[in-house]
Amino acid sequence: MQVSDFTYTLPPERIAQAPLPERSAARMLCLDGADASLADRHVRDLPQLLHPGDLLVFNDTRVIPARLTGHKIPSGGRVEVLLERLQGPQRALAHVRASKAPREGARLWLEEAVEAVVEGREGDLFCLRFEGGEVLEQLERHGHMPLPPYIRRQDTPEDRRRYQTVFARAPGAVAAPTAGLHFDEALLQALQERGVETASVTLHVGAGTFQPVRVQDPKDHVMHAEWVQVDAEACERVAACRARGGRVVAVGTTSVRCLETAAAAGGSLAPFQGDTRLFITPGYRFRVVDALLTNFHLPESTLLMLVCAFAGREAVLSAYAHAVDQGYRFFSYGDAMFLTPCAQARGHAI
Repeated sequence: MQVSDFTYTLPPERIAQAPLPERSAARMLCLDGADASLADRHVRDLPQLLHPGDLLVFNDTRVIPARLTGHKIPSGGRVEVLLERLQGPQRALAHVRASKAPREGARLWLEEAVEAVVEGREGDLFCLRFEGGEVLEQLERHGHMPLPPYIRRQDTPEDRRRYQTVFARAPGAVAAPTAGLHFDEALLQALQERGVETASVTLHVGAGTFQPVRVQDPKDHVMHAEWVQVDAEACERVAACRARGGRVVAVGTTSVRCLETAAAAGGSLAPFQGDTRLFITPGYRFRVVDALLTNFHLPESTLLMLVCAFAGREAVLSAYAHAVDQGYRFFSYGDAMFLTPCAQARGHAI
């Protein structure tokens, strides 16, 4: 298996640059992993695909306005800061772009309002201490939403609302769990009336989610770390779903990685809190997830490999070709897929 086995051709005009006016109006390509059959539907049709007693698992992370621009003090050299992870009320790890990397002790003046001091480095990331108040408070006032690099425009005030799920609760992500962006209150109400249960997990999506895989053999790829929490209540809801014969449906690859990480830690699903570097590639047998709602993913990305592991590489790439041909919108603000697993992905359900 090579990284190049997970490529496909995507015309640039297929990359969505803005959300649709209505969240649940997005298209949804359904792929049955058992026979590779396809159906073109819409996200608002999701209640028809689910059964009473099924369990939808959402990632309740909240995207923070993590992008800041400014300059070094006193040189005036331009800098761009993208927070990766909060490390306390006034500290964070961040990517810092500048013509010359700032040294320890350097001071940054950001958005003409925020002062940050470089306290050191952890690999490619800079340790920043924010002066004058808590990081989150200052970001909410002065930061910009960290739109992905393939969205070729500046963020707008509307992105504060739309690049955020309606159930976002725990601040810490610097990229949205994009499958969750399709849910609005009307769709959630329809799912409740259908008898579909819900549960929440947390994975703070990092900027590493957009980083390309730079090795040809996936086994050589070092997966970026992301913080995960699966609490006792989520585990109990999964157990109850299993007991009543329902399916566990992950909303997004981040929810998949939460559940599968929590199951892998001790061999069975149990509460988990900490970093995950779980890298799911074809051959992986899923312990918890029975179906998946997800957006379309970048070629040769770790997320596309996860989807191929779930529903079969050839079937997924054929579905992507169909989506391109049929004018689906790709990536964060794009359309969705609903997938059930191929035979090779089915593990021992817990």
